[in-house]
This record gives sequence, C-alpha cells and structure tokens, in this order.
Amino acid sequence: VQLQASGGGLVQAGGSLRLSCAASGRTFSSYGMGWFRQAPGKEREFVAGINWSGGSTYYSDSVKGRFTISRDNAKNTVYLQMNSLKPEDTAVYYCAASRGSMWHIRLNQYNYWGQGTLVTVSS
Repeated sequence: VQLQASGGGLVQAGGSLRLSCAASGRTFSSYGMGWFRQAPGKEREFVAGINWSGGSTYYSDSVKGRFTISRDNAKNTVYLQMNSLKPEDTAVYYCAASRGSMWHIRLNQYNYWGQGTLVTVSS
C-alpha cells in the first residue's frame, strides 16, 4: 500500500483545512487508518483513527470536537477535516494504514506511512 497525503497549507487561527490521504491497492477498505502529526522538536503523536468501515473513530483529547476523520472506501481515501485551528496544531501531518482493520494510537501498530503534509497555523 502506498499512501499520499495532501491538503496542508498556511491558515490563520480559527480557520479550517481538510487533509486527504489517497491509498493505492485494492485492500484499502480492510485497513484501519490513522492520522498523526509531528511538530518541530517533538515526537510524532496520534491525532485520529478510523476503523475499516468508518463505524469506529477515535481522537486525541487535543483535537476532539475540532477534527473529524472520515473515509471513502470507494475512492481509497481517508480525510481529516480540521476546524477551529490553533497555532499549536502546526505540524507535519502523516496518514498511516494498519493491516489490523482497527485504528490504533501507537505508531508501531501501523504498517504503512504516507510522506506527510505540512500544516501551519498563524496566530
């Protein structure tokens, strides 16, 4: 599976962005998917996860209520809608796929990673 993240950019605080992660391969619909982020000088952290069907999602406390993860298995794509953005959301955002069909909060539970897309939120 190859993952291609896109949709990052520069936005003012309070604004919105939607990230997309397009996956290759016919088995996308069986994978659990996650979004992670890494700010400069910090470790990569979990942001949101979604199971294979979209019926189960999970968010970190820092984004709960502001971000929404979703997927379209017909398009082999997972999305991250980010609203009410804050300067502390500035980071490189990565999508990841897990063969286990569920979302996970630990990085080592994911088998495939995209290249990352930069989100910068100005104050």
